[in-house]
Amino acid sequence: MAAGRGAELLRPPMSSGRATFLELFFDLAFVVALTRVSQRFADLSNDTGWALVTGFGRTLLLFLALWLIWSHTTWITSRYEPERSVIQAVVVGTMFAGLVMAVALPRATEERALPFAAAYLMVMLVRPLVVAAALRGHPRRLVPFRLAAWAAASAPLWLAGALGPERLRLPLWAAALAVDYLAWALGWPLPWVGASAVHSWRIAGTHLADRHQQMFLIALGESILVIGTVFSGTDYSAERAAAFGVAFTTSALLWRTYFHRAGLLLTEALGRARMPGRLGTASERTHLLIVLSVLVTSVGYELVIDHPYGPPRPSWLLFVVGGPVLFLVARMRLEYEIFGRVSRSRVIGVVALLLLTPALVRGAPMVGLSVVAAVLALVVLLDALRGRGRPSEVSASPIGREAPGDRDSEA
Repeated sequence: MAAGRGAELLRPPMSSGRATFLELFFDLAFVVALTRVSQRFADLSNDTGWALVTGFGRTLLLFLALWLIWSHTTWITSRYEPERSVIQAVVVGTMFAGLVMAVALPRATEERALPFAAAYLMVMLVRPLVVAAALRGHPRRLVPFRLAAWAAASAPLWLAGALGPERLRLPLWAAALAVDYLAWALGWPLPWVGASAVHSWRIAGTHLADRHQQMFLIALGESILVIGTVFSGTDYSAERAAAFGVAFTTSALLWRTYFHRAGLLLTEALGRARMPGRLGTASERTHLLIVLSVLVTSVGYELVIDHPYGPPRPSWLLFVVGGPVLFLVARMRLEYEIFGRVSRSRVIGVVALLLLTPALVRGAPMVGLSVVAAVLALVVLLDALRGRGRPSEVSASPIGREAPGDRDSEA
């Protein structure tokens, strides 16, 4: 009987795959967070050498912590019924914690370390316990208990990093985050209880795809916000206007490249997969790279619009060229996940950008961004030529096919 009451929390087979308005509301906190991440990356533009490496590492760590919060929430709403009041309370509470993390993020590795860590731990520790209590006697309650147990194991590292010397903060938090990601990859194994591999979970695959696509659009929207904000806040000139136009064109090309075939068919692929959790796990990692690449690219927009023909700075190529390269590599991975192949256009784009990078070191920032836009335009053109006159493809993912012994142990 208890299991029956707890089962009310699970997503029914006929549940809508579309994201709820609450989830879209939840994403607003992460719009703020991604903007803060982008700004932290931008603050590194004048750094070189070891300062650039450590600064990039700190910001990447904070981004990965935010991504873990967002991704866990997405899996929760894909696994449980988001219209239930308990799940809605969980989402709203997570949104508040995410907003606290976003507010603390600009100085999260300095004097605001404790609020950032406390908000993170509130989600990782308290949220699974609430879900476990709501599941009552249902067998799936063991999954959130696993999450809480592993979060408790990494909590001392988060708190020691927040309260201890600043020089130890980065290594302690890196170790804590490694524990959290390792636990997720292994299925949060516990003695006598075993593990619950995420890829074997029963989820609403179409919902998960919808959420990943929305997060990409949110990141792309953040880049548009950067373009508009930076251009409106600087003195007008023809050079800055041209940089504004090239930056917008680059974002439009990123959108087109993502949604051409593979990105558009992500929902279909997850909906058709026998094991949507397996494909969803791969897609989540791919979209982590895609979102990160868009954030890094948006920093390049800011630098170029501010100083389109300023003196060349090699470190700027990390953002102007590095972001688009990472995007194309991640997009190649997405294409493999959907079709089991990789188009030559993506490979050509990556190779072209890598070969041109040494020459761009001595060029003005505007030249670098223009070359990036031209290469992305070439990728889009090759995609269009390849698809001309051919019937629309259907997803044929090599991931998500059920293997012997695969099952959801808490189903």
